[in-house]
Formats: sequence, structure tokens, C-alpha cells
Amino acid sequence: MACLLETPIRMSVLSEVTASSRHYVDRLFDPDPQKVLQGVIDMKNAVIGNNKQKANLIVLGAVPRLLYLLQQETSSTELKTECAVVLGSLAMGTENNVKSLLDCHIIPALLQGLLSPDLKFIEACLRCLRTIFTSPVTPEELLYTDATVIPHLMALLSRSRYTQEYICQIFSHCCKGPDHQTILFNHGAVQNIAHLLTSVSYKVRMQALKCFSVLAFENPQVSMTLVNVLVDGELLPQIFVKMLQRDKPIEMQLTSAKCLTYMCRAGAIRTDDSCIVLKTLPCLVRMCSKERLLEERVEGAETLAYLIEPDVELQRIASITDHLIAMLADYFKYPSSVSAITDIKRLDHDLKHAHELRQAAFKLYASLGANDEDIRKKIIETENMMDRIVTGLSESSVKVRLAAVRCLHSLSRSVQQLRTSFQDHAVWKPLMKVLQNAPDEILVVASSMLCNLLLEFSPSKEPILESGAVELLCGLTQSENPALRVNGIWALMNMAFQAEQKIKADILRSLSTEQLFRLLSDSDLNVLMKTLGLLRNLLSTRPHIDKIMSTHGKQIMQAVTLILEGEHNIEVKEQTLCILANIADGTTAKELIMTNDDILQKIKYYMGHSHVKLQLAAMFCISNLVWNEEEGQRWHCSSTWRDGSALAPASIPRPCYRKYRN
Repeated sequence: MACLLETPIRMSVLSEVTASSRHYVDRLFDPDPQKVLQGVIDMKNAVIGNNKQKANLIVLGAVPRLLYLLQQETSSTELKTECAVVLGSLAMGTENNVKSLLDCHIIPALLQGLLSPDLKFIEACLRCLRTIFTSPVTPEELLYTDATVIPHLMALLSRSRYTQEYICQIFSHCCKGPDHQTILFNHGAVQNIAHLLTSVSYKVRMQALKCFSVLAFENPQVSMTLVNVLVDGELLPQIFVKMLQRDKPIEMQLTSAKCLTYMCRAGAIRTDDSCIVLKTLPCLVRMCSKERLLEERVEGAETLAYLIEPDVELQRIASITDHLIAMLADYFKYPSSVSAITDIKRLDHDLKHAHELRQAAFKLYASLGANDEDIRKKIIETENMMDRIVTGLSESSVKVRLAAVRCLHSLSRSVQQLRTSFQDHAVWKPLMKVLQNAPDEILVVASSMLCNLLLEFSPSKEPILESGAVELLCGLTQSENPALRVNGIWALMNMAFQAEQKIKADILRSLSTEQLFRLLSDSDLNVLMKTLGLLRNLLSTRPHIDKIMSTHGKQIMQAVTLILEGEHNIEVKEQTLCILANIADGTTAKELIMTNDDILQKIKYYMGHSHVKLQLAAMFCISNLVWNEEEGQRWHCSSTWRDGSALAPASIPRPCYRKYRN
């Protein structure tokens, strides 16, 4: 059983092991139980606040012996309790200490100790478990390995305020996703923890509150349940609102705001409910004030960003609350002076974590500017804002870079900003650098933004094309990540809109017909739809249609046939018929339809289809096939600017076009 530290650390520590450290371990093996107990007590006093001593004792093998004594039936309850206390103290040292304890299988031993009838021993085991489970090196799954553990912990909640505090803290740290939420919910976590919000102990109330925040996060089932839970005659949301009051500790205000935010985002509370508009949102804005600690400002901004992200009205309200947009500018100036923080340790901590403020500010700016043009304008006009975003794109922290790209993506939904600020600061240059070598999570957002920079009215489109964007985007279409494939083909679709023949030829050459048709059979519907959109954009303008169909006509007609025969939805088949309508506008290209009885029969079939969109699309195909320049205007398949699905008459073949990549 491996219980020692890693070799380099072990060797350096062993060289400093003192005789007294060996003495502590030797006493654990004394045949006299009383001397063993006194030895454990002395060890407890020796390790308090002494990380070197803790490391020495671990290296000398104290942990296996302490665990042995803790599990022995012949050991007194007092000895077991003191062993649990010492193990908890060892766990409060370094992460390497926790790893050593985990290697010795401490968790099963402590969980077994929870079956004891002695409350003080149970509390000592829970305290140690709390310390271990809150360490970042401990896998949360260890709590869920044995199916009997969670129900037993629920039963222990009623034993004392300490069991309540420790168990709630364990739950809040080990609930890391929907599977864990479901397990806790199904074992009665909501009912067992709700009444703890009225506990006389502040620590119990806080840990219960934190439990509800992690249970409700992105979980409609839990959130809808919480809305209807009564505690002493009051609904839980009302209790959360009371905890938002200014006279409550900041930690309590923030956590209550998170609970209400998560319940709102999960659909359990309306976005226009007074508890959100008049209580939660103002509370979170207060947390962004420069009077608050760094951690509070970060958590406040990130929670507010999450709250307002999907709702235009909340974005507008937040933007005019307490000068929030200007307030966030201070996040980039922190700390403004050494004198502002008299605690040197606090200053050192904040300097190391100042990047978290920048990340939070970018996130909140992104949410604020997601929909409203006036808000975007205010953000852009904030002092040095564009320079800060551009700088953020090259920061060492991946999280800051990701937040900066998201902020830029949000602002790129503005026609005016694409034409002015984005061009003035040559935003496309650092963005292209980001796209060259970045993790997928950054690539997804950065490539989404590139879709917007490639719109035909964007001044950045031309220099992006000259910098090798075609090859880069064609590479993205081969990614295993569906989101990157969508963005790659979407950007190519925007690039091909009203493009010159040379650009279209470059796209076809770099993409290759093989890859194009692989995309047409992609299992992701979004990839298929955007690939059809790319084809529509390539097959626009009569000379371009004839040129492309002369070299790729056979493959394109084959792909069209397969899609029209396949089990696809109305929108996919409509887009495919639009491609046929554009082909039918070609001078020579239309012959590929006229000489293909199978395609003509399919067009005839869809003219009689029950769905009006398919009827119209088929009618446009026929209209273009029989159209004579001397007789009047042609009808063409077209798509609206916004959703790429509507059909409308026009005097030229129209491409597929979506205004923005959201």
C-alpha cells in the first residue's frame, strides 16, 4: 500500500526528519493503550499549524498506523476520535498530504466510522472527510462509489449542527453535474436540507445555501421543486430574498443571489419577477463595486453575466444600474495603488488573481452587449475598451483569452462596430493568431466571431481572405468537434456570399468535392444546413453557376438527388430545391436538370407536396427552367437575411445568407 510522498519530495523531507518525529510514530506501537492514546494526543498538538511536521509523520508511516487504530474494534472511542482528528489535521496540510492519505484508502475507513453510535467520533470523521473532499486533488466520485453512503449521510443530518455543517459542505463540493444532482435529489436532499436555512448557526445556514446553489444550477427539476418548498410557512424564494438584504454578510448575499439566478435560468422563476429585477440583479451589481473584495467582485460579475445572458430586458436594466458599464472598467485597473490594500498578503494574493477580474469583466460585457445596439456602443466607448479586448486575446491565461473572444464576438453582432471600431483596431489580426493555435473551447468562439467578420459589409473581409482564411476554415470543417465543423462551413458560406469567381474557386479547391459531400452526409443537422447554404452561395450569378456546374455538375446533381430521396426535414429539402432553382438559372447548367428525368420527376412530386414551402421551391425551379429573357422576369429561390429559410421573388439568383453567427 503506497502511502508515501513522491520520491523527490520524500528524499528532501527525509533529510530533515527529526528524532522527535520518529518518537511520535514509535509511540503509536506501544502495547499500553493509554500510552498510545497519549501519543496520538501529543501528535495532534505537534502537527497543528506545522506543515513540516505533518510531512515528516506521513513519510515515517504514521497514516497506516492511525487508520489501523481507527478501525480496530479493541480501540477505545476516545482513541478512534483522536486518530480521526490527527488525520484531519494532516489533510489540512499540502495537496501532497491529501494524496498520501487517499493512497492509504482513508475515505472508506472514515465512512465506516460514520456507522459508530458515538456522536463525537462521527463528527471527527465527518470533519476529516470534509477537509479531504474539499481538496482539489480528491475525486468527487469517491463519495458516490457506495450507494449506501448518501442515504446514511442524509440520516446523520439531524444528529448535530456540526454534522449538518460538514455534510452540507461535503455535498456542495461533491455535486459536480446532473448525475450527482439527481442522486442527491432522489435521496431527499431538498427536504432534508431546507429546514437548515433557519438554523441558529450561521455556518449551517451558509452551507445549506451553498448546497441549494449547486443543486439548482442548470437543473429545472430541482429548481421547480425549490420554488414550492415551504420552510416555517415561507416559500424558499422568499427566504432567499431575505438573505439578499444589505445587512446580511456578503457571502450570504452572493450565494442567495446565485440560488435565485440559477432558479431563474432553469425556468422556475420568470425573468420579470420582482425578486429578480428588484432584488437579485441590484444585489449582483452591488457586488461589482470596487469596495468589495476581489473574489466578491469576480463572483458577482460572473453570476450577473449568467443571469442576464438570454434576456434583453435584464441586459438593459443592468446596463443602467449604478453605472455598471463604467464600473466594470475598474476591473482592468486593479489594484490601482499599493496604498489601497494595507494587508501585504492580501495584496500579493490579489496581484496573482487580478486576471480573474479581467475575465469576469469580459464575461459581463459579453452578456450586456449580446442584443442591444445602444449598449454595445456604450461598451465600445468605455475608455480603451477595444485595446483591452485586443490585449486580452493574447493573455497567458486561457480563461481570460476565452472571455475576451466571447466579448468581442458579442460586440461583432453590430453592423456599425464591424465597420468602425473593429476596423480601426484591426481586430482581425489578433483573432487570426488566436485561430492558429488554441484549445477547442477558444476555437469555437473565435471561429463564430470570424463568421461575422466575413460578412460582405465588413471591411475586415478582404484582409482576412488575404491572410489564408480559406485554408484555415476548410481545416475546421474536418474537425471531430461538430461546433467547429459548423463554424468552418458557416464562415465559408458567408465568404462565398456575392464573392468573385476566384474566391469561389479557392473555396472549392481547398475544401475539395470529397469533403464537401462528406459534409452533406454529416450527422449534425447544422453542418448539413450550412453546407447547403454554401452551395447556394457558390451557385449564384449565372457565369459562376455555369462554371462550377461544368466542373462539378455530376457530383452536385448526385448529392441533390440523395438528399431529396433521403429522410430529411422540410428545411433541408427546401434548401436543396433552392440549389436546383439556382442551377436552373444557368445558361448551360440548366441542361443538367432538363436531361435528368429523375430530377424532373422529383421537382414534379414536390410541386404537389402538402407543405407550401416545398411547393414554392419546386415552382421556382420550373419557373427558371422555362424562363425566357425576352418574356419577362424570372423567379428565384431566395433566403431572408436573418434565418436563411424564407423564399421570395427576385430578379437574380440569390444566395443563402445569415446575418450573424450568434
